[in-house]
Amino acid sequence: MSVLTEPAPTPAQASPSRTVLWLILGLVLVADALDMIDSTVTNIAAPTIVDDVGGGETLIKWLGSAYALAMGVLLVVGGRLGDKFGQRRLFLIGMIGFTAASAGCGLAPDPVLLVVARVVQGAFGALLLPQGMAIMTRTFPREMLAKAFNLFGPLLGLATVGGPVLAGFVIDADVAGLSWRPIFLVNLILGGIGVIAALRLLPHDDGDRSLTVDGPGAGYLGVTMFGLMFGLIEGSGNGWDALPIGSLAVGLVALALFARRRRTAANPLIKPSLLSNRGFTAGLIVGLLFFAVTSGSTYVVSLFMQQALNAGPRDAALGLLPLTIGIIIAAGACMALTRRLGRTLILIGMLITLVGTGWLLALVVAHGTDLSLWALAPAVLVTGLGMGTCFGTIFDIALGDIAPDEAGSAGGALTAIQQLAAGIGSATVTTIYFHAGAPAHAMTVSLVTVLVVTVVCLPAVLLLPRNAPAEQAR
Repeated sequence: MSVLTEPAPTPAQASPSRTVLWLILGLVLVADALDMIDSTVTNIAAPTIVDDVGGGETLIKWLGSAYALAMGVLLVVGGRLGDKFGQRRLFLIGMIGFTAASAGCGLAPDPVLLVVARVVQGAFGALLLPQGMAIMTRTFPREMLAKAFNLFGPLLGLATVGGPVLAGFVIDADVAGLSWRPIFLVNLILGGIGVIAALRLLPHDDGDRSLTVDGPGAGYLGVTMFGLMFGLIEGSGNGWDALPIGSLAVGLVALALFARRRRTAANPLIKPSLLSNRGFTAGLIVGLLFFAVTSGSTYVVSLFMQQALNAGPRDAALGLLPLTIGIIIAAGACMALTRRLGRTLILIGMLITLVGTGWLLALVVAHGTDLSLWALAPAVLVTGLGMGTCFGTIFDIALGDIAPDEAGSAGGALTAIQQLAAGIGSATVTTIYFHAGAPAHAMTVSLVTVLVVTVVCLPAVLLLPRNAPAEQAR
């Protein structure tokens, strides 16, 4: 979650009491946590879901990717729609739609309807997420806004990896004999509470109907991401015949059209000046690559625990708990270190990630599938420390050289890249895992992929701004 640096509201705008403002913060955090949990909850649940409804490896790859694809493609558009029609209205639409789509996921009778429901869930999440930050920026006093932003890193780090842990315990509990379904159906309760709270707490705003949303640009971006992701998944999984090659070609053509549209549209989704900013562009690339391989590695580690080490969902959740602990510790520590160390902190985080991943690789090479979850725990913890160090800093540092009037567009683009990286990573790294042979060898190849891509990111970090914007680095 990137912190956007925008002008603070004036005292006249900040009319709600401080109690109400803290309640609004809690509501925004719940909305963001719902997204982060639902984007990762299938990491543990996927094998159980496939055993119940079928779909095989294809469903495992698309459970996370479908959600992240819809979220990433529509996230920037969702922010612009909030500006145009009002953040409160879009927040409510997003929360209601997300809750209804969660019910669709929990009640889905077959793989196709489940994937469709995940797409709808991600689409409404893209309407929901941008509004909370915009409401806070418009409503909170500056000093309170800084304190609120400092809570996002650790709490959302907990939600990101806490989703799989929660899923493991819920599946093992087999509530009412529903197996995996309560991991989605619980959103009916949380979403219902969120809608009631939003109606009572969020300030009214009419938006600016004079704003325009670049529909063609959004369409080109959507076709680009779907074409590239579908082509990579289909080709690596089922062979490089006409379908995946054609899909990749369509994606590349749409990308060229999006780039042209960005230069010619009156109000493009992404301001042209942003991509000419070397530090910001480097942040996009580093974020895309690093978040992709780390989200993918988390997925395959959970699959390895369940399929190769015969751990049940609850035991696999406990096996990932050190990762959660590492992310929380590192994200909390980095709040005080970002201003002092700047981009050096990202290099440190990546090096720690390399150590943890290399340690996991050494264990798998030495012992194959003759491993216990306890034996993996120290390496998993170190990997989490590295990931947590980078999660809270890559995108904040990437915003270091942008102009204040570019902050909204930049923040939306970075958050969209984070979502797309999660989808691409879970799809491509799991594809490598499933097609690399026996479990130990598959895990080895997957971890080597993570190591190689992380090493490739290291030189690009030096192109990032030296520090985050002064208002962010607290």
